[in-house]
Amino acid sequence: MTATRTTTTENFPVASWLLKPAARGPILAFYRFARAADDVADNAGTPAVPRLHHLRIMSDTLAGTTDADPATVALRRIMAERGLDPTHATDLLAAFTRDVTTPRTATWADLIAYCRLSAMPVGRFVLDVHGEDRSTWPASDALCAALQVINHLQDCGKDFRAMDRVYIPDDMLLAAGLDVSVLGHDRSPPALLGVIRELAGRCADLLADARPFAAMLRDRRLAAEVRVIQRLAEDLTAQLMVRDPLVERIEHGKGRRLWLALRAIAGA
Repeated sequence: MTATRTTTTENFPVASWLLKPAARGPILAFYRFARAADDVADNAGTPAVPRLHHLRIMSDTLAGTTDADPATVALRRIMAERGLDPTHATDLLAAFTRDVTTPRTATWADLIAYCRLSAMPVGRFVLDVHGEDRSTWPASDALCAALQVINHLQDCGKDFRAMDRVYIPDDMLLAAGLDVSVLGHDRSPPALLGVIRELAGRCADLLADARPFAAMLRDRRLAAEVRVIQRLAEDLTAQLMVRDPLVERIEHGKGRRLWLALRAIAGA
């Protein structure tokens, strides 16, 4: 499970060795589809209209009316073979369309509504691949939303400078006496750090809601991966409470990432 905002080095495992081999193929196909759509939406050098057209082609390919997009064809075929719900992929395309057409986020509720399209479908797809009960969806949704917001906070300066895109809610910036231009600075002023830390605190609340998730799962290997993701997310959230994402990338070094993952597995 990971959010759709991607970087060269992923924050969280994507179809890791912890998962059973039969599950990794569909999950990687979904990831490649999401990554392809993300690359389209984030291509700031291309005007909005061609990007929206490309996303529409991906939607048509998903529906089977064309085979124009290879990553989407691969996902469509594997979903048909496994009897998987295409709604999760459709929701992702709606999120990427929003990225192109709506570069601002009005409120926290607006941000969570975006996460319902951009992040929650990823977790739901993984659960469907494993045949897990859909009663696990609320806990999965909380975890995936937290992962998405963490990514947004990590990249808040880069997203603004490179794409004029802001996921920090407008009303929170306004209440702190700020406008979006502050995200172009080299360092966060105290008021912006306060907003970032408030959002990190809301991530912590989501992660608290997600904490029972792993124990709900029948598949023990998936449960182990969820425990690792939960632990990594909790650590990044703690870092966002004390560090400035405009100054430095908030991420795990390889050693700390491995240590946290092993602790999460051992703790189970």
